[in-house]
Amino acid sequence: MEYISTTDLRTKSSQIIKTLKKGYSIKLIYRSQVVGNITPQKSFSNEKPAIQLHDIYDDLVKIIPSATKRADWKKLYHKELQHKYGKNFS
Repeated sequence: MEYISTTDLRTKSSQIIKTLKKGYSIKLIYRSQVVGNITPQKSFSNEKPAIQLHDIYDDLVKIIPSATKRADWKKLYHKELQHKYGKNFS
C-alpha cells in the first residue's frame, strides 16, 4: 500500500489514478496521521456510461401536445439531445 498526503492529492492526481487503475489501495495521511484509505472500485471500466434516451423521451411526452406532427417531434427531440449532450451531438 502506498501513502499520500493531502497536498499530493492536488499535485499528483494523475499518478493516483494510475495507481488505482492497477488495483492498489492508497492510505491518506493528514498531519502525520492516517485518516483514510483510497481503494479502487472492483470493476473499473474505460467504457462511457450508456446514454439514457428514454428519460429525455419521457420529458418530451409531457411537454408536447398530442396534435403535434411527427416531424416536429423529431426536431424537438434532436434539439433536446443537443441541449443535454452538447452541440456536436448528431
